[in-house]
Amino acid sequence: MEKQPFDNETAKIQKIRDQVVSVDLTAQKKRALTIQMTDGVLIPRKDDGHVLNSWRITFFSAIILLASLVMFKPQPYRDIFMVTIKGTPVTFQATIFAILGALVIGTATGLGSVSKRRWVNMLSGVYVELIRGIPLLVQLIFIYYAMGRFFRIQGMAAAVVALSICFGAYMGEIVRAGIQAIPKGQMEAAIALGLSRSQAFRYVILPQTVKVILPAIGNEFISMLKDSSLVSAIALSDILRKGREYISRTFLSLETMLVVALIYLIITLLLSRLVGLLEERLHKNG
Repeated sequence: MEKQPFDNETAKIQKIRDQVVSVDLTAQKKRALTIQMTDGVLIPRKDDGHVLNSWRITFFSAIILLASLVMFKPQPYRDIFMVTIKGTPVTFQATIFAILGALVIGTATGLGSVSKRRWVNMLSGVYVELIRGIPLLVQLIFIYYAMGRFFRIQGMAAAVVALSICFGAYMGEIVRAGIQAIPKGQMEAAIALGLSRSQAFRYVILPQTVKVILPAIGNEFISMLKDSSLVSAIALSDILRKGREYISRTFLSLETMLVVALIYLIITLLLSRLVGLLEERLHKNG
């Protein structure tokens, strides 16, 4: 009996949300809004035969080529593969923790960019312009040495912080664009139906924003996976670092970089397909 008020409140909010989403009839007839990013592989979807076919050709070609090199030319390709693949956990660890940090920073930045408080809006804008104007490698090295000197943070922690700060700026722009892509009538209708501004933003605007920005977030995740190779500059043993160490011992630079490139290609294409499936499932479930 104690949970009944909460259940009634939840049902009321869901009913209002359904009413608000269905207010803009003309917007529903339009094609779903998406945010296109350039620094990332195309996310294959069932309704896009060209992209899906291109993905299949590239993905399976990369697997066949890598498997053929390892099986039929074990010297040196099998040795290179066994050495470089050991850096995969470090690559994924840096990428996953960094994307979580970037989501937190990006959400705060995106909300600040649409805030009505001028000083918050200005602060978010300065952060975005500052970070986007400095190359990631420069930021990575600077934060590594600065944190190592002042905060005693090094290695993986420094890499995660640097990647989070850099990609947080781009994530903030994605969140801002996603919020602004939602028709203003959604907020006005939610307030007219009895929700407060914060409730309308939480239960009406944000759920629709997630659908809009999901492809862009997926591309940012894939871009971060590729750019995580820069952590090799601060001596983290990721895939690229393992490859460079192998080159320093054998001087087989072309063969090693070929294997490293194929490993990154297979991982990024696989993740792009998973992101596409997640997006399709999200839109299907509403």
